[in-house]
Amino acid sequence: MITKEIEAFDLEQICESGQCFRMEQTGPGEFQVAAGSRGLRLSQRGKTVTFFCGEDEFEKMWRRYFDLDEDYASCLNQAESMDQYLAQAAAGAKGIRILRQDLWEMIVSFLISQQNNIPRIRRCIENLCRTYGKRKEAEGFSFYTFPGPEVLAGLEEDALKPCNLGYRSKYVVRTARQIYEGGFSLEKLRDMEYEGARQELMKLFGVGEKVADCICLFALHHLAAFPVDTHIRQALAQHYPQGFPREKCRGREGIFQQYIFYYELHKERER
Repeated sequence: MITKEIEAFDLEQICESGQCFRMEQTGPGEFQVAAGSRGLRLSQRGKTVTFFCGEDEFEKMWRRYFDLDEDYASCLNQAESMDQYLAQAAAGAKGIRILRQDLWEMIVSFLISQQNNIPRIRRCIENLCRTYGKRKEAEGFSFYTFPGPEVLAGLEEDALKPCNLGYRSKYVVRTARQIYEGGFSLEKLRDMEYEGARQELMKLFGVGEKVADCICLFALHHLAAFPVDTHIRQALAQHYPQGFPREKCRGREGIFQQYIFYYELHKERER
């Protein structure tokens, strides 16, 4: 068990931010997350966060996963100085971190995310893991691993429809085949800069600009990525009709995108 005092960190906001679909709140201040083949139970009281794992696992996996070495306080200060709207958005989403998630898992997750909402994406991915993953035990809970491309590549294109993927089933199966058969290299992708990775991802079946940007941001940690979905498009039209001032936050655009996305999503839920 590892306990840390962490600034600008809120597990509830991270859980609801739309970047991670296998994290859930199990009680007041209590959470659990599955990532690839690993699972973790956490709790938070104020700035005090407890990771129910050993020191070695925390250092090798979860410190990096939650991006704990990044200075998010400076991001919040920068947002406050840019304009009133961004200051409000950052204040309402100040506990968000850009998670460093598994590349394959994010490719599949954001293929599934198209024309979908967060609760339904969660159910689709849970169904996928229960059907094709392996059951494992972490400290205090059980979970299913995320099935690799080698597991899904041999399926019929419609095989994932019973997992509620609908037309997205063929996207996932065809992508798994591309990777498993060597037509697309995840290792090569990891070594690319943002623009190159973005263009490379769009070679995958079903991956457009928005999905490529999500994968770049949430898996490859290219913070220059700025995914534009319906919520972001509406916010840009209202508050930045001339375009988001990316030049003012070069290299951190994705962090500000998440502040805006969470802020707009939360406002919509309140309405």
